[in-house]
Amino acid sequence: MSTKVKVEHVTKIFGRHPRSVLDKVREGVSKEEILAETGHTVGVYDANFEVEEGEIFVIMGLSGSGKSTLIRCLNLLNRPTEGAILIDGENIVDYNKEQLRELRQNKIAMVFQHFGIITHRSVLGNVEYGLEIKGVPREERQEIARKYIETVGLAGYEDQMPDQLSGGMKQRVGLARALANNPDILLMDEPFSALDPLIRREMHTELLEIQSQLKKTIIFITHDINEAFKIGDRVAVMKDGHIQQIGTPEEILESPANDYIEEFIQDIDRSRVLQAKNVMIKPNILVSLKDGLKLAVKEMERGGISSVFVVDQDRKLQGIVTIDDAIRARQENRTLRDILRKDFETTDPETYLNDLIPKATESTFPIAVVNENNKLIGIVKRVSVLSGLF
Repeated sequence: MSTKVKVEHVTKIFGRHPRSVLDKVREGVSKEEILAETGHTVGVYDANFEVEEGEIFVIMGLSGSGKSTLIRCLNLLNRPTEGAILIDGENIVDYNKEQLRELRQNKIAMVFQHFGIITHRSVLGNVEYGLEIKGVPREERQEIARKYIETVGLAGYEDQMPDQLSGGMKQRVGLARALANNPDILLMDEPFSALDPLIRREMHTELLEIQSQLKKTIIFITHDINEAFKIGDRVAVMKDGHIQQIGTPEEILESPANDYIEEFIQDIDRSRVLQAKNVMIKPNILVSLKDGLKLAVKEMERGGISSVFVVDQDRKLQGIVTIDDAIRARQENRTLRDILRKDFETTDPETYLNDLIPKATESTFPIAVVNENNKLIGIVKRVSVLSGLF
């Protein structure tokens, strides 16, 4: 992967003479004191991070943390007081008006919290709007718009007006409009915060599905830690204009950088954040179909277990065998293949633990983690899932 966006020492101060208070900020004077003494507001101070191409990078924090100020710096809706913002290696802070217009029209798009759709235009009219501004011929732009309307799940609603749409549908229109310009980078400023919880969850799933197809570089703003950890490949947590920690959801959960982060994550539902790949163990004890019953029993004895998964020569999962079935089969002169059981649960590595609870409840065996080729890559013990219920 290559670095798509690089933010270097970005500071944004609001006021008549923002650079005049930089020394106070560097000395550690608080936002409140600077505001009281100078009338200037510190939005962001010394932000540093990189976003890889195709990554969903989430910036999260409570109200006043500076997250929305920071994302608006990335397309220069807020021009930084200090620092550099590199996109594909070019510092856009140095761009002139023409270069900036080119950037916003072709490389970077933004989805806002309150939809931002045009009330007197249909769904199709809204989605094609950016292409119309760029001078794309009508037939061509409508073909592109219809493609992305379908991508966001609104096929059939092309002629509907905004007042005929639900909140979730309006947000899909805003997303389709942003995607229609085919930007490399998608900025999303709390796009789902105005939606009710059920629709928000649906939009999370929709966004992740779209991302799996389009592989955009997405920078997403939220105040909701569960939302951040649900969709983010990595998360930056902000407080009072400062970035407190950057890491994967698992890294932040396991190694909080300070007391603020520790307090922030203490009430999070880990079963909705951790995935099978985060808790699975490597299947070190396995039996191949060619090994036979005697070796299967020895492997179970060696591992102190009462069942073992069976794979073929390509490590594709074939079944599971128990110690009771193996002993009975030897007495009856049956083979390993004869007693393979299929009454166990499987999952892919991306499944959240919360979604594995029904499987762990119903099964008496560990859950097998398999890839798209049915190769066994891990095992999730039932206790790893069910312990989250207590």
